[in-house]
Amino acid sequence: MDYSDDDGMLNIESGEENLYIDHTSEADYGMEEDMHNDSTSKRDQISYIVLKEEDIREHQKTDIKQISTVLSINQVEAIILLLHYQWSSSKVEDEWFTSEERVRKTVGMLKEHMVDLNDQDVNIGCGICFESYLRKEIATVSCGHPYCKTCWTSYITEKINNGPGCLMIKCPEPSCYAVVGQDMIDKLITIEEDKEKYCRYFLRSYVKEGKNNIKWCPSPGCVYAVDFGTRNGTENYVVTCLCSYDFCWNCSEDAHRPVNCDMVLVRTATVISRRTRDVTGDDETKVKRKRAKRVKRTIDRYMHYYVRWANNQSSRLNAMEDLKELQAVQLEKLSVKQCFSQTQLQFTVDAWLQIIECRRVLKWTYAYGYYIPREERTKKQFFEYLQGEAEVGLERLHHCAEEELQHFVDETDDPSTDFDDFRKKLIGLTKVTKTYFENLVKALENDLADVAVDDSK
Repeated sequence: MDYSDDDGMLNIESGEENLYIDHTSEADYGMEEDMHNDSTSKRDQISYIVLKEEDIREHQKTDIKQISTVLSINQVEAIILLLHYQWSSSKVEDEWFTSEERVRKTVGMLKEHMVDLNDQDVNIGCGICFESYLRKEIATVSCGHPYCKTCWTSYITEKINNGPGCLMIKCPEPSCYAVVGQDMIDKLITIEEDKEKYCRYFLRSYVKEGKNNIKWCPSPGCVYAVDFGTRNGTENYVVTCLCSYDFCWNCSEDAHRPVNCDMVLVRTATVISRRTRDVTGDDETKVKRKRAKRVKRTIDRYMHYYVRWANNQSSRLNAMEDLKELQAVQLEKLSVKQCFSQTQLQFTVDAWLQIIECRRVLKWTYAYGYYIPREERTKKQFFEYLQGEAEVGLERLHHCAEEELQHFVDETDDPSTDFDDFRKKLIGLTKVTKTYFENLVKALENDLADVAVDDSK
């Protein structure tokens, strides 16, 4: 079918579970070398660090100590400044040394009380409940407005339960802009759940608000962050978290090489279908009928690529389940029957990991194919040839890793003399398939630059 071009494409949740890698307790350093064609300049290696929560806390402590030392203020005040300026130490220092007084007023760190309590007063009235309390039962921040500790606790707890805004709580007095320091929160909040909430907001603020080079892993429930470091102009943002989730650091979507982020973050078929219903319901005029046909062609073209995209995603999820089955059941059987240790059988796991990765790449090649301009017939033909060869190679590997392996799991009780030949075959297919797909990614990221486009005829 001769499809017309449009600008809708895939934006679907992956639904993937975390994969199967055991990591050490220290921060993992990922290094991935991108391959590029000799006709273009090679990209720099991509280095990134996967940060655990304790690593992020250490970064926070370092920044807090630095600001406290440089500005000669206590750490509570340093925290207030860093939170206000989104953890930018340089911004804090620039603003502070330009005008300390203005900064103090802006963030709510007052040098002098707005309200002075009479030292002679034994009982002091709370500004919230209006009861009288002994001085030791009253607490104030830098403004001096007096409130009983019970009211302070209720006020702060409510702010914590309302979300991350609790990191910069202001005095309860409506006209006051004095900020509540972390020291008061530590003293008054005793419920462990509320403490944990506050600490979690405080920790996450360092990544979410302050560091452009650090992002939280988008996998549900993951507690790790990724420090991407210096980008060096690279367009390869694929990172692997300690939870084993592969994602694009740039757009935080599922890893989508070889296509770029712009191809991923687009409209879904639902939007196009809604447009179709709007225009096909009334065919009173020739213009509307033509428009309806054009939109139908657009949808047909979209679905041609989307169905294949979705099929590969489904196959990838199935491969993940097959890998789980291999690791949970089949490796032990193979180890006993073939007299191989499970370490020696790692080549079977490697094969399935490669299948999973190939399915991911193949899935996104359909997004790439969707965006090849209609008039570039030579490029499209070459792309379809490469894609077809990739599918054939992947199916060959899949058949060997699944059906041929199953023979040695189920159909023999004694060590097979053919198992070593099978091992060599599977290792070879894994290597060949990996190389082909790496070259496919390289070619598509280079936009098939070696293709001589002459479709004017």
